[in-house]
Amino acid sequence: MARNYVAARFQTGAGLVLDTAALEKYDDIIDLSIGDVDRVTDERIIDAAFADAKGGYTRYGLPRGDRQLVEAICAAWSEDHGQVITPEMVHVTGSGCLGLAQAILAICDPGDEILLLSPYFTPYRQQIALAGGIPVEVPALAEDGYMPRLEALEAAVSNRTKALILNNPANPTGKVYSEAELMLLADFAARHDLLIIADEVYTCYVYDGSFIPMRTIPGAAERTITVVSFSKNFFMTGWRIGFTIAEPAIIDASMAAAGMLIYTAPSVSQRAVIKALQLRREIMEENAALFRTRVLYAADRVARLPYLTLYPPKGAFYLFPGAADKSLSSADICSSLLEQAHILVSPGAVFGATGRGHIRIACTVEVPVLKEAFDRMEEIRKL
Repeated sequence: MARNYVAARFQTGAGLVLDTAALEKYDDIIDLSIGDVDRVTDERIIDAAFADAKGGYTRYGLPRGDRQLVEAICAAWSEDHGQVITPEMVHVTGSGCLGLAQAILAICDPGDEILLLSPYFTPYRQQIALAGGIPVEVPALAEDGYMPRLEALEAAVSNRTKALILNNPANPTGKVYSEAELMLLADFAARHDLLIIADEVYTCYVYDGSFIPMRTIPGAAERTITVVSFSKNFFMTGWRIGFTIAEPAIIDASMAAAGMLIYTAPSVSQRAVIKALQLRREIMEENAALFRTRVLYAADRVARLPYLTLYPPKGAFYLFPGAADKSLSSADICSSLLEQAHILVSPGAVFGATGRGHIRIACTVEVPVLKEAFDRMEEIRKL
């Protein structure tokens, strides 16, 4: 028998990937499974990047990032959040996801534990394992507004706990943390001397409340690693570009990790997001309005389905409903929607233990397509 050369942590295929077999099975599939927007990047961003590429920005750049971009990030953060950051606190990364992986590699020694608020963005678990760390799930339940209970956080801490990952606004739940909740989490981290990896990618998509960066909470800045992506706010998923803000020593370690993985973020993409930052208020306001319409429409339609329950989303562009019948698994729900309505969604179980019995619906299509999808779902009487 041939030897299995695949590392154990990658054998389960637990990552969230496109179900191509399902797409091939029916010719009328409506795909609500993957968080990739259906819009093209703003033409002004594309034109600026094209001009810069023609002008010679096609070679390796500086490991920290394009100087003009790093300065633009510092200026934009100060203007938007009233907090000064300096260039040595910034690292331009080849996507937010790579920024997360580099941050975890930078801080995690083998055997270190990192707390995950479950449900969580699927790659966190594999990224921690890749660094030799141990992911520890802390349940954050719908009945608590997806805010973890303090006693659950305290029970999860050990003398090997290094950090807590906080996703705000959250994928898959649509949770947006209030200032009081962020202060509670910051206090918890301070009492246990933990770092906070703040995954802040969907920041313009807030429908109830407002987005508050974790590092702006009093006392939290020096222990916070802020990870930002241009993918969602600016419809730039294919450009693979983001940035990290942290204390200089952590940034230096992140840059060292990048040197082994990618060296520098794509030069053309870096030039593109200089333009994106210049246009950020206009673009983000327009994009937020588009997805507010979609998400609130979809949430209203889910509320009419007798076989699903839903915590109303406050941000991002996902819904995370659960089965009214608690005996059903995520796979059961996905299978029923696929077979009975030709709708493709993501199984909630891939987002952690508390995602079991749930599904994630990505509102990344036009409202007429959402209407067709939910019209089909309404014809289903029982999963």
